[in-house]
Amino acid sequence: MSLRAKDGFDVVDEAATAVIACEQAEGDDAAPWTWAAFIEKVADLQHRRQRQVVSDVTLQIYDRSPICTHALAKYLGRPVPEKLSAEIDRITRERIYEQQVFFIRNIGFREPTAARRISFQESLLFERIHEQSYRQYGYDLVDVPVDDVANRVAMITDAISQLASEAEAPADSTERSRMEPPPAF
Repeated sequence: MSLRAKDGFDVVDEAATAVIACEQAEGDDAAPWTWAAFIEKVADLQHRRQRQVVSDVTLQIYDRSPICTHALAKYLGRPVPEKLSAEIDRITRERIYEQQVFFIRNIGFREPTAARRISFQESLLFERIHEQSYRQYGYDLVDVPVDDVANRVAMITDAISQLASEAEAPADSTERSRMEPPPAF
């Protein structure tokens, strides 16, 4: 994600890629996402990162959330572990994330990496599952259509500014001003 503290944002990086990279670096497995405990490891890292964020930046953006991990479990054909269900319950109960989620659409191609080996067609299915998971849990998707990175970042920055100014305006609402993670495909 190209939004950083210099822009007034604290971005919490994606956990699944970090878990995969760590396991691959340790030489344990070239494909840790095949492990039964993989989803729990990702959910645990997301939980720790969310709890550990300490920053003087007023806005936090999460590059993925437990809802994304839910989508990953569904995509992999795995049951949703109790640990992940409990984390989703907690983030819902505590209203950790805003209801508006930046949903970054695919760019029309897929370049495999060590952590992402799915095809473009598989990525389209994964995108649909993400969308379904977020809607299932009641999130409002803010569509970020195909465009170059600079324009997408500008769109997100403008949307955050607008939402933040609406939250600061006197109103009867007690809405918060943090934003949910932007799934990137």
